[in-house]
Amino acid sequence: MTDILIIGAGVAGLYTALKLAPRPVTIVTARPLGQGGSTPWAQGGMAAAIGENDTPNLHFADTVQAGAGLVDAEAASILVDGGPAAVEDLVRYGVQFDKDDDGKLTVGREAAHCRDRIVHATGDQAGAAIMDALIAAARSADHITILERLVVEDLLTDDHGVVGGALVYDVTAGERAAFDAAETIMATGGLGGLYAVTTNPVQAQGHGLAFAARAGAIIRDPEFVQFHPTALDINADPAPLATEALRGDGAALVNADGRAFMADYHKDKDLAPRDIVARAVEAEITAGRGACLDATKAIGAAFPEKFPTVFASCEKVGIDPRTEKMPIAPAAHYHMGGVKTDLDGKSSIDGLWAIGEVASTGVHGANRLASNSLLEAVVFGARIADMLREKDVTRPHEPGAPADRMDLPSKPADPAAMQRLRAAMSSGCALLRSEESLADTLGVIEELNRHPAMTSGLKSALVSAELIAQGALMREESRGGHYRSDFPETEKETFHTEICATETYEEYEEAEDDA
Repeated sequence: MTDILIIGAGVAGLYTALKLAPRPVTIVTARPLGQGGSTPWAQGGMAAAIGENDTPNLHFADTVQAGAGLVDAEAASILVDGGPAAVEDLVRYGVQFDKDDDGKLTVGREAAHCRDRIVHATGDQAGAAIMDALIAAARSADHITILERLVVEDLLTDDHGVVGGALVYDVTAGERAAFDAAETIMATGGLGGLYAVTTNPVQAQGHGLAFAARAGAIIRDPEFVQFHPTALDINADPAPLATEALRGDGAALVNADGRAFMADYHKDKDLAPRDIVARAVEAEITAGRGACLDATKAIGAAFPEKFPTVFASCEKVGIDPRTEKMPIAPAAHYHMGGVKTDLDGKSSIDGLWAIGEVASTGVHGANRLASNSLLEAVVFGARIADMLREKDVTRPHEPGAPADRMDLPSKPADPAAMQRLRAAMSSGCALLRSEESLADTLGVIEELNRHPAMTSGLKSALVSAELIAQGALMREESRGGHYRSDFPETEKETFHTEICATETYEEYEEAEDDA
């Protein structure tokens, strides 16, 4: 039993745990700390209005504009107002952000920002730098217990629907156990691994989203998946990311003939919102003209120093971005939807909170503004901590673990089944969608739900994939990261998609057996 359980150990989970001091908190993570999550791969940095010619109001305007009508104004205000303090707090934890010769933090530009406001660390290694500092701080914090190699398989709920911990599998011991907690915080990350081409770790398959949905939490806007326009097209899984900061520094999107094409699609050219750039890149590839990122003139010889991560990825496959164009393609990158929370991170069901990519706080709307994700994790992680630090966590009811699952062996999802799911999601539920393509995707999901080698990992992936596809089917318009070829216009009236599966785990199992 623990007071507070945090599932996930990326920036969102670690920062929230640190801010909960002195409240005892336990973090569980499926892999060794710092491995398997998306945070260390974050290249762009963190957005914050700290520049001399910048203000939170300008950052707010850019966030709302990018979100295509679905950003919660109050949530966005909280986000941008907290930016400068969030940067200062991370510096206190030891994050070494890049500075100029005068010792001031340097800021860069990314798409859809009207000012230079992205703080970086060692060029394109912001995520790794933040993680390193937070891991060190968490390991030395007396109030934090870190349990590694514990795979969460589901949430535990009591007879009143209150979440009271998680069902976990201890990989080292080979045993399953019910991990009771008074309050549970989901910090499980995203779901890019549901797609055949992604910049996320392949194991990021939306399991946390599925856990929350099965427990009865409201899932908001699951159809909004952001595709990064410039993943390196080098037949790698996952696809290495070519950070947006490259275009912020002047790199240009060109086709195979070297012609810059973004002027054909948007007035902001290479720095247009991500959804527009991604569809433009896809259109060029589909038309047979190809798509590349050309940094030879804008960055050239400075590439290895300014963008060491991207340079290393190129170098592995024999590309020299100092003198050669980089082949690119869109890839699943970030989930804007998620577990619906209030402004303090609480979900729609008691005992469950959500932070980071698994959450829908309202700040991203239909299209996340570049580099707002790390900021969201820090600002809203602190708000959850403020709510729970003094909260009475005595439980009136105790959850029960499903006895019929305690002795089952833990098995990974069948690789062939996962490959089929990822292909179906990329084919029918990616950048371009239609009623027909979504029906095809849902048909594959239905077939896989009857797969003879069904495991908890595959089940959870299928739940999250179905949430995305059903949300996309329900939204008969095109908005932000969601584009319906059969409904290409954007409706004047805005609305959110909300899905709630109120069935208990036992009902879910029975439905699966009946299928």
